[in-house]
Amino acid sequence: MHAADATGTAVQYITLWAGVEWLGSTAVVASAVGYLLGSVVNYLLNYFFTFDSKQSHVEAASKYYAVLGVGWCINTGLMALFVNVLQMNYWVAQIITTGIGLVWNFLGSRFWAFRPTRAK
Repeated sequence: MHAADATGTAVQYITLWAGVEWLGSTAVVASAVGYLLGSVVNYLLNYFFTFDSKQSHVEAASKYYAVLGVGWCINTGLMALFVNVLQMNYWVAQIITTGIGLVWNFLGSRFWAFRPTRAK
């Protein structure tokens, strides 16, 4: 896991914890909000450090958030399945969901969103 992913994941987990334990939110909603907040941190760190992108923010961000839009659906859908249907503990559900989401997000970012543009 890269530092960007770890930082974004930490933001998501803090939001999940605060949402459920302090604000009385459901785990699915808190996780979904945390994913969105973590995605902003991830974008900035990935753009500038992990992939050292030379693309414009318009191009990179539009591709990145397309990848993360699918990732958000994966995250939220799996959390709803694991917590609401399978009655899993929300932390166990989030850890499993995070593992699946990190693979999707990294591969989509590496091979599409932040892929170096070829000289024309």
